[in-house]
Amino acid sequence: MKTGIATVSISGNLEEKIEAIAGAGFDGIEIFEQDFIADTRSPRAVGQRIRDAGLETMLFQPFRDFEGLPGALRAKAFDRAERKFDLMQELGCDLVLVCSSVHPAALGGIDRAAADFADLGERAAARGLRIGYEALAWGRYVNDHRDAWEIVRRADHPNVGLILDSFHTLGRGIDPETIRRIPGDRIFFVQLADAPQITMDLLYWSRHFRNMPGEGDLRVTDFMRAVMATGYAGPISLEIFNDQFRGGSPATIAKDGHRSLIALMDDVRRAEPEAVPDLAALPEPVTILQTAFVEFAAKGPELEALEALLTRLGFRRAGRHLSKAVTLWQQGDIRIVLNAENEGHASTAWNARGTTVCDIGLYVGSARDTVTRATALGAKPFSQPLGPGELPIPAIRGLGGSVMHFIDDGALSAVWDVEFLPEEGLNTGAGLTRIDHIAQTMTYDEMLSWSLFYTTLFDMVKAPMVDVVDPDGLVRSRAIATPSGAFRITLNGAETHRTIAGSFLAEGFGGSVQHIALSTDDIFATAAMLRERGFEVLEMSPNYFDDLAARFDIEPETLARMRAENILYDADDKGEFFQLYSRPFAGQLFFEIVERRGAYDGYGAPNAPFRIAAQKRFQRTKGMPAT
Repeated sequence: MKTGIATVSISGNLEEKIEAIAGAGFDGIEIFEQDFIADTRSPRAVGQRIRDAGLETMLFQPFRDFEGLPGALRAKAFDRAERKFDLMQELGCDLVLVCSSVHPAALGGIDRAAADFADLGERAAARGLRIGYEALAWGRYVNDHRDAWEIVRRADHPNVGLILDSFHTLGRGIDPETIRRIPGDRIFFVQLADAPQITMDLLYWSRHFRNMPGEGDLRVTDFMRAVMATGYAGPISLEIFNDQFRGGSPATIAKDGHRSLIALMDDVRRAEPEAVPDLAALPEPVTILQTAFVEFAAKGPELEALEALLTRLGFRRAGRHLSKAVTLWQQGDIRIVLNAENEGHASTAWNARGTTVCDIGLYVGSARDTVTRATALGAKPFSQPLGPGELPIPAIRGLGGSVMHFIDDGALSAVWDVEFLPEEGLNTGAGLTRIDHIAQTMTYDEMLSWSLFYTTLFDMVKAPMVDVVDPDGLVRSRAIATPSGAFRITLNGAETHRTIAGSFLAEGFGGSVQHIALSTDDIFATAAMLRERGFEVLEMSPNYFDDLAARFDIEPETLARMRAENILYDADDKGEFFQLYSRPFAGQLFFEIVERRGAYDGYGAPNAPFRIAAQKRFQRTKGMPAT
């Protein structure tokens, strides 16, 4: 299976695009005509540069408004085609995409279009070239792949075939199962794109909101299953029009694209193995059993402050590392590691960002399979020299400069006993049981990339995106969770440095984890114990609790306790959610305490604006930098 991507899918000039596409591991490239025209090199030089990069020029596109034209316009269309044939031969590309016409003078008729393509096929064959016909979703007469196939079938020329694009089929709501009736050898090329489900003009939707397979809501896997069931053996390629991607990093977007294709075809193989018998098997998407640990890089006064905060939260220092300046803090099933080393990854993270979460550990079924799948999807393995008594725990480089370690039920599960000397702490805890979720912050433009990373590697499902109002801007938020809820991540995309999320990114030089939510079975008992320990809670506006009384039927006594302890509340038809927050520490980091009742599966999103306002009030009273 060869993979490709259209140059229009990523940002930069043609040279930057070629470098990014080759670096991401693609086999080939689609040349979008505009990218070529803007380049100063000759067609022959561009073609040689592509080959020197180890890539194949798979497709030249698009050739517009060809079929069904009358008289002189028809003659001109064939003349234009001959000129493009000249260019293709110089480039070293044998396939051109002809998209269905939108020309105002075009005439309808399947037989008329088929005759045009039969003639064009003869001209292409004389040059050793091929024609691929694609139905644009907004084509004037042909906007359905079934009609495009009928034109190709009636043209009955070996050099004329069909090009399928998932957006044009799925965007119009056409059942992809209809593709199974098309002979696979008559499909010359397949282009893929996903998109969020939005009701808008098809052309505008296509030009601005396409994204990688798995990043949107379209049935791309079903589309590709139907394609492969035909016996299609050609390339699969990406054609993405997206405003975010046009301003993003070419290398990052290209790597995301390659990751999306590998994950998509793995999904197809699992769903319909007989359709892709030759595709190498990957380990299945990883089931996360639990968060194993969260590791902070911290030194000096901020380390001491963090230790004091953990103590007030009810954590005890449960162990000290055999050979490193690393301590283990524990409460219930929660493990927090504090790393004060002067060498290695944690030290590098601290030098760049100050106190920061530098590592996340996950309990998985197989650590080895997790790394195997991750590397196949483009992640980079991580390792550093082992100290005395340390175990070689499999790891990859995560996002935002972080690292992810994976622990399974084998020998690695003994890491806490092997690497740490136990300490007898006196802290009896505050009722905290496990990590409920981890909140990561990134720029809004990076959100799709981060979402794709998690959902292709792990067995996780993404929730709809929600808007969180900050007094100084908007933050986009999306939750991703395992089906069991054993591991949850919230992704928060900042668009301006003035928001709390944006300020965290600016001051932390791109650090990702901004807060950690810890679960309790009784938030009122936990709040009382935290207060006795001197834990400083984030204070909410009295107006918030007055509004709760108007929105929910909460017992007056319960509401009074919530007001006294600054406990926030949300509820839906499945259950209830209680939450309280620490005050910010080490700049913009903070902890959250939550209790879920019933089957509530959200994150208290309606409360986020009030939490943000409270954090900004606290910053002003403490003279912290304004956001």
